[in-house]
Amino acid sequence: MQYCGDRVNDITIAYIGGGSRGWAWRLMSDLAVEECMSGTVKLYDIDFEAAQDNEILGNTLFDREDVKGKWQYKAVKTLEAALSGADFIVISILPGTFADMASDVHLPEQYGIYQSVGDSVGPGGLLRALRTIPMYVEIAKKIKKYSPKAWVINYTNPMALCTKTLYEVFPEIKAFGCCHEVFATQKLLASVLRELKGLDGIERSDIKINVLGINHFTWISEANYKNIDVFALYKEFVNAFYQEGYEDGTQKGHWINDSFSSANRVKFDLFKRFGIIAAAGDRHLAEFFPSNWYLKDLDTIKKWKFNLTPVKWRIQDLNNRCEKSKNLVNGRNKFELKESGEEGVKQIKALLGLADLVTNVNILNRGQVTGVPIGAVVETNAVFTRDSLKPVMAGRLPIAIESLVVRHVYNQDTILKASFNKDKELALSAFLNDPLVTIPVDDATQLFNKMIDNSREYLSEWKL
Repeated sequence: MQYCGDRVNDITIAYIGGGSRGWAWRLMSDLAVEECMSGTVKLYDIDFEAAQDNEILGNTLFDREDVKGKWQYKAVKTLEAALSGADFIVISILPGTFADMASDVHLPEQYGIYQSVGDSVGPGGLLRALRTIPMYVEIAKKIKKYSPKAWVINYTNPMALCTKTLYEVFPEIKAFGCCHEVFATQKLLASVLRELKGLDGIERSDIKINVLGINHFTWISEANYKNIDVFALYKEFVNAFYQEGYEDGTQKGHWINDSFSSANRVKFDLFKRFGIIAAAGDRHLAEFFPSNWYLKDLDTIKKWKFNLTPVKWRIQDLNNRCEKSKNLVNGRNKFELKESGEEGVKQIKALLGLADLVTNVNILNRGQVTGVPIGAVVETNAVFTRDSLKPVMAGRLPIAIESLVVRHVYNQDTILKASFNKDKELALSAFLNDPLVTIPVDDATQLFNKMIDNSREYLSEWKL
């Protein structure tokens, strides 16, 4: 990353989901510590009071001496108001409620289908997609009308289908999806260098990688640190830690009580099977394979040393963050500035021509991943320069992995068509074709119908 010698002072960012108590705060912090940019962030959320809280919080940063980037935050009541005049658009929304998510994640458990996340693939990913796609259709239409030249950064899952929907509705849109799962794998590769070479203090961005695949089912085929082939070292690392798993030295056994942690055993097993580095967290990776691999039952999940993420945990976490928000807005606590580790602000900076950046993003396949259908949303590295985003040619996955990736790509296409056409039978075919759905067809159909019934309010135009 080359740091800028100039400054841009009049940027307008539209934040859809601007009442967020997580992603929005990360953006605020990253904007505050970046000295090359300033401007206005318009916060739109269906929960207007939450957006107002973030307006108050964001504006408290303006006069702080430790804040380098000076931004004005403004809560707005309509999507049109947020989008009008926007240079950049950030989308980070929760499509539905936690009750909807509970149906996505926990109803399948009654049929023996376990999901560690339930937001990208599997029964939960499909129902979440059916709720989300219509929302993204409307967002895309309004971007086309009110801010057609803006760059659009998507953080919402299911990542591939959200991004694909934007392009289906508005083919000329300048949109890409961002996910931090690859970053964690780069940090793991830094641990490889520490464990096997005694090298400390290596930043994850110092490890140069070739990324290819689809979101949350992403792979690394090359990894280098200076003159060291980290990919070659990874085999030795996997062999050393395969049975026990590997966590950072200060976090031994942390996965047991943490819904988001793992011991990387799924990653290690996939490397032994396929000879390529899996580049997402174990919780996400496990969901892309037949359920009897890693998600057969609770004992199997425990064996592979990762965890399910129950919706009750998400509810408690939101309650905690809402309480934190009150304390921040009322001035009882001070907003802590620190870089989030996300790259949205760096991407904006590069698109403004203030820096060059190469990082992984989700965009349409124009040939950067061989063997995957053109037009599918794939995840590879891309080069960011002034008003330009160009994918890096990533090559081809091993055939055994490619066949699994392509299956999910075609299933995503089926889900998108089912949503656009409001076709329940087509949605059912995608449901039955998901690798996690290994139960008898009659049981799977019954489960599907129950899950659809629980999402009726989002499917009002469907013939159910």
